[in-house]
Amino acid sequence: MYKKKDLTVEQKLVMFEEGTEPPGSSELNDEKRVGTYLCASCGVKLFTSEAKYESGSGWPSFFESLPNVFETKTDHLLGYPRTEYHCKNCNAHHGHIFEDGPQPTGKRYCNNGICLVFKSKN
Repeated sequence: MYKKKDLTVEQKLVMFEEGTEPPGSSELNDEKRVGTYLCASCGVKLFTSEAKYESGSGWPSFFESLPNVFETKTDHLLGYPRTEYHCKNCNAHHGHIFEDGPQPTGKRYCNNGICLVFKSKN
């Protein structure tokens, strides 16, 4: 269904070379329908629409992911530690987790929209 060779150059840059899409560039920022967000590389379900919220960051943000879908590591690319997360299934980089999100988790999964595919429940 999903293949790395089918990804755009921009998706490959973000997902496998740890690039970042420009803030505000993703159509998913304004997505309000009920559904599920999948990894654009492998199709694994990552987030539900119930966990999405408007963070004001310019990237799709979620206060929790589905269980056991990500692995994390610490990166220092900006000179300070950040928690980076990758799809457990295909190792695609999705974004960073911050501790400034809403309850109930207090977390903000700041996800590059280019790394996601939205599937509406309808």
